[in-house]
Formats: sequence, structure tokens, C-alpha cells
Amino acid sequence: MVDAAYKPILLVEDDSQDEERIIHAFQRNEMAHIIYVVRDGAEALEYLFGSLDGTTLCTPPPRLILLDLRLPRVHGLEILRRLRENPQGKTIPVIVFTASDEEQDRIEATRLGVDGYIQKPTDIREFPKVMEKIGLTWLIHNQ
Repeated sequence: MVDAAYKPILLVEDDSQDEERIIHAFQRNEMAHIIYVVRDGAEALEYLFGSLDGTTLCTPPPRLILLDLRLPRVHGLEILRRLRENPQGKTIPVIVFTASDEEQDRIEATRLGVDGYIQKPTDIREFPKVMEKIGLTWLIHNQ
């Protein structure tokens, strides 16, 4: 079994400023050793399954996925659906971290088995606090 410290956090984020804020907040709170970033939905599927139509999950799987919804090429909800269809993918914590405030996105993410749904803060000063809460809940207490 791979030590959780060596299992990466997968950040699926197409906004470079949000990516920078998220990584900085995790590093500031000393909660992430490895963060792997993909910038669109197709890259996320290729990372997780080795290809767009793959069925075998990557090794080691991420210890946490932070998933934006509004992504180029493949929507975040499709990534979540594909991940939850895979027996190994059902156990990976997935937090939707998105600017979307559409209730339908929240309902569908919940139906697909998301572990948390967090709307991105509009005040950039709130990013570290939100990342700290995510880290405490999903990286420390949920190992």
C-alpha cells in the first residue's frame, strides 16, 4: 500500500489564477506534499484512466480530487460520473470546487456521489481558509 503522503492531490482546474491560489493555500497550510494539476476534463480522464476511454484507474490513485465543473473538452460532472462508475474510483474523495452556483450542478454532483460541493469564494482572501477546511477534513481526518 502506498503511503498517503505520496499519493497526489489531483487538482482539475482551468483557471490559472485559481490554480495558483489553491496551491499556495495548501502549501501555506502545509497540507499537500504532491499536487498534480490538469487543466481540462480530457487531461483529467487521461490522468485517471490512462486514456479517454480507459477503465483501469491510475496507480497510485489520488488521495483527493478537487474538481472544477466548467472545464474545456469534458465537463466536470462527466469526470465524476466516470470515476464513480469504476469500483476503485468510488473510494477516492472528490470535492467539487467551482464558481457555479447553479442548483442543478449541485443536485447532479450529489446524485453522482460527490463527497463535498464548495462554491469558490469571490473574495480571494478567503481561499486559504477554505483550503484549510478542505485539508483538515479530507487530508488529515479522513486518511
